[in-house]
This record gives sequence, C-alpha cells and structure tokens, in this order.
Amino acid sequence: STVSSQVLLKSDTPTGDVLLDETLRHIKATESAETVQTWIELLTGETWNPFKLQYQLRNVRERIAKALVEKGILTTEKQNFLLFDMTTHPVSNATEKQRLVKKLQESMLERWVNDPHRMDRRTLALLVLAHSSDVLENVFTSLADDKYDVAMNRTKDLLDMDPEVEAAKARGAEMIWAVLAAFNK
Repeated sequence: STVSSQVLLKSDTPTGDVLLDETLRHIKATESAETVQTWIELLTGETWNPFKLQYQLRNVRERIAKALVEKGILTTEKQNFLLFDMTTHPVSNATEKQRLVKKLQESMLERWVNDPHRMDRRTLALLVLAHSSDVLENVFTSLADDKYDVAMNRTKDLLDMDPEVEAAKARGAEMIWAVLAAFNK
C-alpha cells in the first residue's frame, strides 16, 4: 500500500533549504527504509519512538515560522492569553497569501484539467497539504456561490480518489499520493 511504501532516497543533492536538507540527511542515515507514515510522524514530531529519536526534526513549527518571518511572509507578536503570553506569527505579507489562494482557486476553476496527473505537481501538493491542514475550504470562501460549489466539488472528487490507484499511475508524484493516504488514515 502507498502509506506503507518505504521512502527511498533518489538523490541527496542539497536543496538549499535548511529543513529539507536536514530531512535528506535523516533519510540517508536510516539503516532500514522507513514508511511515508513513519516519516511524517518523525518529521512533524508527532511520535516519541525512542529508537528513532535521532531522526526527528527538532522544533519544526518554530523553525518554519522563523524562516517565514525572515522571508517577510509572517511577523512575530506576543499575545496575552489570560494566564500566559504566547508567541504568534500572523501573516504580514497578504500579497503572498493571496497569490497562493488565487493559484489554488484557478487550478480548480479556470485551469481545471480534470486529471490529477496533468495537474502541476506543486499545485497538487499544495492542495493536499491545504486539505490536510484543514484550510482548503477557506481558500474558496471568497468565491461566488456557484464557483465555490464547483471548486469544492472538484476538490472533493480529487481528494476522494484512491491514493493507491493514483500513486500507481503517478509517474513522479507518488509521494504526494502517499502523503494524502497517510493523512486520510
């Protein structure tokens, strides 16, 4: 099955992104190949397997937020929640957020290809991640009712496809379907 498929490293060429390069080093260092599900748990810090702690990424959310602050996408604020202060990272670059929202809206409307294997891989990955993060519906809320319905129905059809079947046809996007399968478990 796609979720239990083992992740095999094709290339350890650095990407230039600190977290991605650290992930590549972890995948390369594993003695036995791990599954997509296991890597998601390790890389998000959602597991405490004492035998695999060396493969966990540390402070992932904080590091991603810091990188987005450095790029000017987010800002850092202290919010007071009754008994304690908490650091939050609101969006400071609404233009970049709007660009992504527009890209997803267009992919499900004007640029709809009706075949996930003809869809731009980065857009497909963005759809899967937005869905898995429970923010995909927010992407379409600014649309008129008829367009909202079309976008949501197409999205539902796409995300309801069998990841096992689609991964077998994927030709380079197998990992995207494996991630969807893992989040759908």
